[in-house]
Amino acid sequence: MNKLIITRWNQAICTALAQNGKILQLELEPDCEKSILNNIYIGKVQNIVKNINAAFVEIGNGVIGYYSLSENQQHWYGNGSCGSRLRIGDEIIVQVSRDAVKTKAPVLTGKFVFTGKLTVLTIGKNGLSFSSKILDRSWKDAIKKELCGEIGEKDGLIIRTNGKHAAPKELLTEFHSLQNVFQTLINDAPFRTCYTRLYQAPSTFLTNIRNAYADLLEEIVTDEVEIFEEIKHFLEQEQPEDLKKLRFYQDPFLPLKNLYCLDQVIQRAEQQQVWLKSGGYLVIQPTEALVVVDVNTGKYSGKKTKAETILKINMEAAEEIGVQLRLRNLSGIIIIDFIDMQEEESRMLLLEHLKTAVLQDPVKTTVVDFTKLNLVELTRKKIHKPLHEQIAACLTL
Repeated sequence: MNKLIITRWNQAICTALAQNGKILQLELEPDCEKSILNNIYIGKVQNIVKNINAAFVEIGNGVIGYYSLSENQQHWYGNGSCGSRLRIGDEIIVQVSRDAVKTKAPVLTGKFVFTGKLTVLTIGKNGLSFSSKILDRSWKDAIKKELCGEIGEKDGLIIRTNGKHAAPKELLTEFHSLQNVFQTLINDAPFRTCYTRLYQAPSTFLTNIRNAYADLLEEIVTDEVEIFEEIKHFLEQEQPEDLKKLRFYQDPFLPLKNLYCLDQVIQRAEQQQVWLKSGGYLVIQPTEALVVVDVNTGKYSGKKTKAETILKINMEAAEEIGVQLRLRNLSGIIIIDFIDMQEEESRMLLLEHLKTAVLQDPVKTTVVDFTKLNLVELTRKKIHKPLHEQIAACLTL
């Protein structure tokens, strides 16, 4: 049973996804440090650096973001028009596509994205595409015939995993609603001053509700009255079909954070060493450039042959790595040093098992292959800060 648990932890809103009582995903959003991810601002170009083909744009309060000129060849100006020339001092409309991470500035874009439960509207990237998790080719072909003529030349439509098998009319209704949000924003921009926030993305916990796989999420639980009312309003307006899943939890002797042992989960998620049931263990080390995971035999003392023992530990490690990447929100390039295996059949079996382990991750994760040094490389899309940075931000409040 999948539950989304929303409560408070150390002056932050904690959103946890639990499956049969085990926490699979965890996000912390401090009350005084809201994420700016997906917000849209009127920013001012402070500098253009030609040798990296990028501009640096201030979006207010001294926050300066990185804006790639190679990826953004058309720019939305503060007066609501669109053009290809950019100069220092220009006021342009930008969206935050990636949160600031450590010393890296937030990443900005002029290709706006508006996300609904079923669909995504993309401005600056036209055409119809589908979530990689939708594999029903006949359904996709039928949807293409129905919808291609309904999409404008400048707009793009992505069918999300939750949109799988939805009726074309339902998809179009949400798509047009997202188009109206964008058009209202552009019409409003000429009357707003520089550094104005034109669009406020939903809170992290509301985003998690919207992004949860509808056919798997069975309950949304909170013990905070204000959060309950905010979720209720959001569901009534955006996802009325999920309103029945919302429940207010009330027990003065056992709050939600204690019921699900969130203190212990958070403490373990900061530790480098993760024990496996077999007695083997992982060592997880995030660095500035990449994440390194080392698999060790540890205390395992089974009666199987050496090759069978190694395969068993590696397979168990692959499952746990899928859990830990999602729980800790580790992203970018990830290198895994599994225990060496000689047989090609075992190596391919392990690779397929790892692909299955990351399949349920809502963040795009790609298992690349074994490298020449017999390491496994995979990538996970960077969106939010990793959990250890979220925890650090909460503890400094």
